[in-house]
Amino acid sequence: MKRSIVAAAAGVVLFVAAGSPAWAQPAIAGGHPDIRLFFQAIHDDGDVADAALEQIAARWRHGYAGIIWDLVRFMRPPQRPAVRAPGLGADPTNPDAGGRLEWIRPEHPSTRVWRRLMRFLERQTGQRFRGDIRRAHQWIWDQPYDPHPDYGFFKGQWYAQIDPRFADFFPRRVFSTIRLDEIDWGGVDVNGIPPLEYPAHLAAGEADYLDDDHVVFGVAAGGETRAYPKRILAWHEMALDRLGGVELTIVYCTLCGTVIPYESVIEGEHIRFGTSGLLYRSNKLMFDHGTRSLWNTFEGVPVLGTLVGSGRRLTHRSVVTTTWGEWRRMHPDTTVLSLDTGHQRDYREGVAYRAYFRTDDLMFDVPERDDRLDNKDEVLVMLLEDVRGARRPLAVSADFLEDHRLHLEEHAGRRLLIVTSREGANRVYDAGSTTFERLAGDLVVVDAEGGRWQVTEDALIDTSDPARQAPRVAAQRAFWFGWYSQFPETRLVR
Repeated sequence: MKRSIVAAAAGVVLFVAAGSPAWAQPAIAGGHPDIRLFFQAIHDDGDVADAALEQIAARWRHGYAGIIWDLVRFMRPPQRPAVRAPGLGADPTNPDAGGRLEWIRPEHPSTRVWRRLMRFLERQTGQRFRGDIRRAHQWIWDQPYDPHPDYGFFKGQWYAQIDPRFADFFPRRVFSTIRLDEIDWGGVDVNGIPPLEYPAHLAAGEADYLDDDHVVFGVAAGGETRAYPKRILAWHEMALDRLGGVELTIVYCTLCGTVIPYESVIEGEHIRFGTSGLLYRSNKLMFDHGTRSLWNTFEGVPVLGTLVGSGRRLTHRSVVTTTWGEWRRMHPDTTVLSLDTGHQRDYREGVAYRAYFRTDDLMFDVPERDDRLDNKDEVLVMLLEDVRGARRPLAVSADFLEDHRLHLEEHAGRRLLIVTSREGANRVYDAGSTTFERLAGDLVVVDAEGGRWQVTEDALIDTSDPARQAPRVAAQRAFWFGWYSQFPETRLVR
């Protein structure tokens, strides 16, 4: 059997058997080229590859460009030679003895495929990408979405060369509410970043590995509180946990800088999630083990697979990004994750994603950016339904909130009170008709009549009448680019 060879982005070499049973699926009618032709286009026999490309070109639509990009994505582009060898007349044992020095390196087998596909893409689109596949990706995203009907199947079979489990996410004729050309491989296998499953936890006084200034994500449920240190969660990006009797899926997209706790039970069914290893607009896609559907982690809804259109939506719980010292002072009875996770990681503060967090550069492209803020400026974000049921995105600059620690914002027909502590922790409450005027320390808000309201994780509570409450509104921090790329219609307060 003839085999084609491709180089994966992480240096992994993929061997694709173009004639294997995996590709032996019935062709799609309706004027589209057989999806198997795209696999034949990477054949190491140039005649076979050129014949396949000719057939694709005969029925070309710009919607096929995403498939070509997916192929090129794992090829090795031309690189500068990096092996030095003595030139004619030189002494091999003494490069300074005269003669000419040349730099040589054998070209990787996939590079000629890269050239072939990039030439084909430029010819079919009429564009000049100059070897820049990011530029090609942006052009593809600017086009109307008109995919090959077998694009999902193609993607699953192609990515299955990295991990066979990827194919489970893309059965034939898979339903999707997002563009398939915006789903990218994140560089790991399925659950290659291992979720924490019911991780061990400690009482606050036992967590001697934490300093007061270490960042934690605080969650409250069922009358209990727990801190999830960033230094631990960043290595796992998901924690399946039970707090106060509530089953939770806590998702951390490190690329987007956001942590979102979801209730894991929908209509009595406990859904167990994992990390797919795939991204959508630089945001991780999680999957449920029951149906292998992919879920958007910003919205908590299935976006690809059998659950699309089911109406299922995860309930979003509140979270606060704060310091261990502040969280522990407010919640002396809190628990916190133990370093005994069952995994070997360097859990020191600031180690995970250190290089990524230090710059404003992105690791993966997104279709749209907005320069009103830097890419990784932090914003407090929420997605609220208006009276018509439409979901309205809002982002408020974290820097703005540090300067306006008690801020009233009207959004989606609601009056929202955002309370920010001295250490920058944000909590959002539904103010209703009450007028709040000032903060008295970090934990008390004073209304226009002089009434004092206690700041808690569930609500603002009138200290003179505890039945009178302003309920908490779910919100979380995120990087500006990550939120905007998901919701370009968002309203920004800065």
